[in-house]
Amino acid sequence: MIVGGRVDSIIVVDNLTKTYETGFRALKGVSLSIRRGEIFALLGPNGAGKTTMISIICGLVNASSGQVLVDGYDNVREYRKARSRIGLVPQELTNNMFDSVWATVRLSRGLFGKPRNDALLEQILRELSLWDKREERIMALSGGMKRRVLIAKALAHEPEVLFLDEPTAGVDVELRRDMWNMVRRLQERGVTIILTTHYIEEAEEMADRIGVIRQGELILTEDKNTLMQQLGTRQLTLQLQQPLEAVPEALTGYPLALGEQGYALVYTFDAKAEQSGIAELLKRIDQLGIEVRDLHSSQSSLEDIFVGLVHSRAQTDQQAAGESA
Repeated sequence: MIVGGRVDSIIVVDNLTKTYETGFRALKGVSLSIRRGEIFALLGPNGAGKTTMISIICGLVNASSGQVLVDGYDNVREYRKARSRIGLVPQELTNNMFDSVWATVRLSRGLFGKPRNDALLEQILRELSLWDKREERIMALSGGMKRRVLIAKALAHEPEVLFLDEPTAGVDVELRRDMWNMVRRLQERGVTIILTTHYIEEAEEMADRIGVIRQGELILTEDKNTLMQQLGTRQLTLQLQQPLEAVPEALTGYPLALGEQGYALVYTFDAKAEQSGIAELLKRIDQLGIEVRDLHSSQSSLEDIFVGLVHSRAQTDQQAAGESA
């Protein structure tokens, strides 16, 4: 059991498990520390356990075992203190459709025992482009505006930690841009952001650190830049003057693939390797009389890494299952 979180960790999860009455194991001994003031992106396929973990941390679902500390407070034994530090933007729209925007946001602040602060609420609504809609009923708003109200509710009591569970799923480009601008401003104020997302390019742009969860297990947590350096690959694409029907037999020892209907050779190599092998490859291509008209390199994206990690773990699980059968 945890007896206290580290000073720089605002969320500490220790050996968290969750088994539902059906027997489904949603979480299998997850441990995680989230640093104060960081943007942490939790990635994983549907059903991996992302929403379950967030729901347990926020006190909405009971864990089967394990412990969660929020700013040093146990979220079961000291629920109110822990929960008051958290703002949650859920996937589903949960607003009272008959209330006005203003009444909804004021009520949310009051529920956490915060004193009235209309100036702060006005600032939040203006940042979310909701100020002009403050007197309208929720039911009259568009889907995108309803999601903005959820964010305003989550921010109304000035939380130290903000959970965004698939916040931009199904929203328009304008709202997505506004939301990420808001996230940057919140981080500048010291708010810790934890998000789950299907838009991996957003995690690549926004997150300081990445966690990957699969089938209820946290298979990796790493600083984003370190992750991309350690697990990233680079590709050198050679544009050819004349197309090839296949990779020449003399080049089969190189990690090459044919692309662009034979007009390109793609060479994949380890980004952190001391020797890339490019000079030797280019020399061999020249010896074979293959004319190269252009070349360019690229680095693997976070999405490439994520897909590779999940696929690799799935293969490992299948092999283990085969050996135990």
